Amino acid sequence: MLAQIARRLATAIPSIIGVIIVTFLLTRVLPGDTAAYFAGPAATPQAIEEIRAKLGLDKPLPVQFVAYVKDLATGNLGNSLTTGQPVLDDLRARLPASAELTLLGLLLSILIAVPLGILAAVRQGSWIDHLCRIVATAGVSLPVFFTGLLLVYVFYFRLGWAPAPLGRLDFFYSAPPDITGFYLIDSLATGDFETFRAAFSQIWLPAVTLAIFSLAPIARMTRASMLAVLASDFVRTARASGLKPSKIVLGYAFRNALLPVITTLGMVFSFLLGANVLVEKVFAWPGIGSYAIEALITSDYAPVQGFVLAMAILYVLLNLAIDILYGLVDPRVRIEA
Repeated sequence: MLAQIARRLATAIPSIIGVIIVTFLLTRVLPGDTAAYFAGPAATPQAIEEIRAKLGLDKPLPVQFVAYVKDLATGNLGNSLTTGQPVLDDLRARLPASAELTLLGLLLSILIAVPLGILAAVRQGSWIDHLCRIVATAGVSLPVFFTGLLLVYVFYFRLGWAPAPLGRLDFFYSAPPDITGFYLIDSLATGDFETFRAAFSQIWLPAVTLAIFSLAPIARMTRASMLAVLASDFVRTARASGLKPSKIVLGYAFRNALLPVITTLGMVFSFLLGANVLVEKVFAWPGIGSYAIEALITSDYAPVQGFVLAMAILYVLLNLAIDILYGLVDPRVRIEA
């Protein structure tokens, strides 16, 4: 297993190097002038040139790239011109907010989509099967930002069941002690149930938005994979042997159908990291997605490069986790590897 992990990490190094090069080049061709933006509309050309020289943007691209790689080698992602803080500190402070929202949205979608896909496969052609198709079609058809705005309109503006979409906590509450960075877990760990209730009231609506977005692929893959396994010979033999239907479906069929579902979960999680950018803007969520958007608007290179690099590393770790799960679910994967 350790050798497999080492091989996967080794194959990911060229991908990360490619991400660094492409991100650096793309940020330099973006429209807008960083020096002119931060100098202000009343700045003179001389003042703009001084800021450009201070930022190192007057140097040739190869020189800028070498300096950027040297900073990366020492763990320095640069400073954000917008916040005035090191990009690494900004990402470290904002990543738990994005991770908590993404993981909760994925958990909600799994709790709904997997049982729905199993029932749709077991009762093919029934109303549950038709419901699964409707949910899958709706989840694919609705843009995630439109779903978020619609939920805000219904549950906040019309019904009043949700608080104003203004971040992780209401202004009347303070953040719990920083243990994991996840407000729900930290408030429970410290026994602060009032803060837990306030944090949950703020997060459930954006989490539902992400869950609706990710329901479709998980439900469809679970249904398709279960249908393929239920039609196999060993399932028919198990039925002929008189085993309980629940034992056949959950103990044999579902476990053999898990590998495609796990692959889909990995893809959906990566999609959610991208969809987070829009959801965070709709709900004023202080995560790394909104941080990257704000930096992109102001042509602030360092946060954009740090954001893309962080996403690339997260994707590598995600693929590694999927490979490990493959071995845990199906021992034959470990033997073949």
